[in-house]
Amino acid sequence: MSDRLPKQPAAINEVPQTPRTDHTSLFELARLFLKLGTIAFGGPPAHIAMMEDEVVTRRGWLTREQFLDFLGAANLIPGPTSTEMAIHVGRVQAGWPGLLVAGSCFILPSSVMVVVLAWLYLRLGSLPQVAGVLYGVKPVVIALIVQAVLKLGKSALKSTWLLAVGAAAVFAFARGVDELAVLAAGGLLAGIAHRVRSGRAGKPSPAVLSVAGMSGAMVAVPFGLGALFLVFLKIGAILFGGGYVLVALIRSNLVARLGWISERQLLDAVAMGQVTPGPLSTTATFIGYLLGGFPGATLATVAIFLPAFVLVAISGPLVPRLRQSPMAGAVLDGVNVAALALITVVAWQLARAAVIDWITLVLAGVSVWLLMRYRVNSVWLVLGGAAVGLVRLWW
Repeated sequence: MSDRLPKQPAAINEVPQTPRTDHTSLFELARLFLKLGTIAFGGPPAHIAMMEDEVVTRRGWLTREQFLDFLGAANLIPGPTSTEMAIHVGRVQAGWPGLLVAGSCFILPSSVMVVVLAWLYLRLGSLPQVAGVLYGVKPVVIALIVQAVLKLGKSALKSTWLLAVGAAAVFAFARGVDELAVLAAGGLLAGIAHRVRSGRAGKPSPAVLSVAGMSGAMVAVPFGLGALFLVFLKIGAILFGGGYVLVALIRSNLVARLGWISERQLLDAVAMGQVTPGPLSTTATFIGYLLGGFPGATLATVAIFLPAFVLVAISGPLVPRLRQSPMAGAVLDGVNVAALALITVVAWQLARAAVIDWITLVLAGVSVWLLMRYRVNSVWLVLGGAAVGLVRLWW
């Protein structure tokens, strides 16, 4: 299977920003998102960076502005952001079938890998050694995120006011302010600025962001596949804020409240979600396998991702309409800038753990140069980083 693509313009601002109007085949969607699901290490920022490169720069399926709009919308609903971006792309390119194919194919490789690791975990009682691979892959992931921030920033930072909103959002995220609150504030501030610039008097009409959660008290119940499905469905429906929130929700429900797994099993499950590509939410797959074998893994995976499919299907068609409204478009611009700020802060936090010596510093620097100068496919960079890590481990 060849990944060769037509030569792209050398400069970022020369990339065509008119999306393709022809529909994409389900096979092409499946091929792309199976590939991304297999090599997308590093969490949502890295996944989004890879998707932006594939669907905007290389294939021209979306303009950068459209990509940012969907990213902003994905950040305002619960669920794994990178998976929701895959679902958005699939819906735009091939309708409802595309929505299902793109999302499922992005999730499937990681889920299969996690099931295999869970099978080994139960039989060997320990985790596979992956330190060497991660040593080399992590700096490449940082380079991918840096590239995405630079490219998306050219489209998101349209004015001095939006630059100020972005700087404030970076400061807020760095201080640990709740992600949803900062995203909402970014949209609100941008909306207020739009009204001021348009000369309208009075206060802006309030934009109410309602978060529907199933937060009722849960009593301890014996384990069952039906109960497992409902627990992860609840977690998927209220999962705002990324991986650390996922860990907290799983701990409060499955460890503290229900007592189905131990603290060590939770940490091992999170480790499996981190060392495999794709969304961290496949942590649920690992736990489902520990508790109920393959049926448990399947039900847990479906349950935690199901809300994302439903919410994207509902919200996706509304995004272009929002962009047509000057006021709603301004709010969406603010949300986009805040989302970009979140990716920037996460990139800095990850870089401190990934770039730990001169080898990883060189790997990160060379990767950024290859991405920006020659548009090298991220697949080869990830594989190259893994190879460097293994060579160092064996040296």
